[in-house]
Amino acid sequence: MAAENPLNRLDDDDYPAYTMGRAAEMLGTTPAFLRAIGEARLITPLRSAGGHRRYSRYQLRIAARARELVDQGTPIEAACRIVILEDQLEEAQRLNEEYRRSAKPSG
Repeated sequence: MAAENPLNRLDDDDYPAYTMGRAAEMLGTTPAFLRAIGEARLITPLRSAGGHRRYSRYQLRIAARARELVDQGTPIEAACRIVILEDQLEEAQRLNEEYRRSAKPSG
C-alpha cells in the first residue's frame, strides 16, 4: 500500500493542524474560551503526542460561530447548544433533501 502524501492534509478540513494558541489567535479569543467550548462538548480537539490540544479548520468554524453568539451576549453554554442544534438541523435538512430526490419517480 502506497504511503499517503502528507501535502494532501493541507486541504483536509478535519486535519488537526492548529495549536490552541494559534487557534485562539485566529479566532480573536482566548485559550480559555476554547477550553470552555470543549468542556461544553461543542468541539473535542485532538491531542498531540505531548497531550496538547490541536484543532481542525472545521472545528475553528464551529468555534467562530459560538464566539459570534457569545459576542452578542448569549451565555457560552447556550451558544454551544444553539450551534449544536443548528448543525443537527442542517444535517436533517440535507438528509431530507436526499430522501426527496431518491423518492421522486424517474421518467
